Amino acid sequence: MEKLLFDKYDKAKIAALPPAVFEGRIVVVVSESEARKAVDYLLSQDLLGVDTETRPSFRRGINYKVALLQVSSREVCFLFRLNHLKLCEPVKQLLEDETILKVGLSLHDDISALAKLGQFKPGSFFDLQKHVKEIGIEDLSLQKIYANFFGAKISKSQRLTNWEADILSDKQKVYAATDAWSCIKIYDELQRLEQTGDYKLIRQEDNVQECVSKKG
Repeated sequence: MEKLLFDKYDKAKIAALPPAVFEGRIVVVVSESEARKAVDYLLSQDLLGVDTETRPSFRRGINYKVALLQVSSREVCFLFRLNHLKLCEPVKQLLEDETILKVGLSLHDDISALAKLGQFKPGSFFDLQKHVKEIGIEDLSLQKIYANFFGAKISKSQRLTNWEADILSDKQKVYAATDAWSCIKIYDELQRLEQTGDYKLIRQEDNVQECVSKKG
C-alpha cells in the first residue's frame, strides 16, 4: 500500500495521534565499568539510534554541558549519564566506532556538544534530517518526522526537565529512550521507502490548490 507523506506536517494534528513509546529495556549507566559493558553490547548490534539531552537554562548567560547520551538498539536503550561519566574511554570508543551505523537527528549539534566534554573523532553517523530532505520532507523535527512516517506522537513533555537530577524519573527515562529508539524506526522506514519508491509526497501547495478548486 502506497504511503502518503507530507512535505510539511500539520502540527495541530499531532495531539490527536496515538502515543509512540519505547517498550524495551532501559539501562542507566553511571560508572565506567557499566559503560564498558554497555558499549560491548551496543557494538554487537546492526544499527544504533542516538540522541543527547542537556539541562535547560532559564537564565541568560548560563549554559550547561550535555548531561545524557542515549544510545538504543532495537530492544535495549542505554542512558549514559555524562554529567557523571564525562567522555570516559568506553563512551569515546563508541562515538569513534566506524563499524556500526549510528543514526540521529541534527547530529552536528549533538557532536559539537559532546566535543565540549573531550576530543574525539566522530565515527559512522547518519543524520536523518539530511536524508529525509532528499525525499521532499521539509518539517525536520523528530516529532513531525515520526508523525509523518508512522501516524503516532512522540511526547516532548520532558524536554525541559533537569537532566542533571540526582535520579532520573521514569518519565525522563522513557522520553530519552523513545527519542533514540525512534531514530532506528525512521531509518528503517526511510530505507524501505527509498528502495521501493512506495510513497507519494503531498506538497502543501497541492493541498491549497485542491481546496481552492473544490470551493470553486
